[in-house]
Amino acid sequence: MNPDMLQAIGTYVAVLAVVVAIVSLGSRVRQHTHSLRSQNYARALDRLAAVQSRLSANPAASSLFSRAVRDTNLLTPEERIQFTWILYEMFGTFEFMFDEAGRGTLPPHVWNRWATTVAWWISMPGVRAWWRARPTPFNARFSAFVEACIETPSVDNAAAERWQQFLKG
Repeated sequence: MNPDMLQAIGTYVAVLAVVVAIVSLGSRVRQHTHSLRSQNYARALDRLAAVQSRLSANPAASSLFSRAVRDTNLLTPEERIQFTWILYEMFGTFEFMFDEAGRGTLPPHVWNRWATTVAWWISMPGVRAWWRARPTPFNARFSAFVEACIETPSVDNAAAERWQQFLKG
C-alpha cells in the first residue's frame, strides 16, 4: 500500500469515527433532555402535592383556603398571611413550570394543562385580590401571562358550574 492510500483510509476512518461520535452525542443529549423534562415535572408536582397534602390534612387550613379563594375580606390579617404563603407556593410552582415550558424542558401539552389551572385559580376573586396585593413580584414573563389570564378569562363556564354544584352537594 502506498502512503496516499493509507492517508485516504485514515481520513475515511477518522470521518467515520467523528460521525459515530456525533450520533452518539446526539442520542445522549436527547436522553438527557427527556430525563430533565421528567425530573422538572416531578419536582413541580411534588411541590404542588405538598401544598395539597397540607390543605387536605389540616381542616383549619382547608377552611381558611376555601374562604380565602372566595373573598379575602373574610380573613383576619394572620389568615391573609397564611393564604399568601399557600399561594406563593402554588404560583411559584406555576412560574417554575411556565419557565421550564419556555425553555423546552416541560412538554407543551403538560404546560397547557397547568396554564388552564392558573387561569382557573386566578379567576377566583380571593386569588385575584391576592395577586394584585402580593408584596413581592414574580418574573415579568410569568406575571404578563397571569395578567393576560385576568384580562381575558378563559375558564370553562360549564366546568365552573359543575364545580359549584359539586361543592353544594
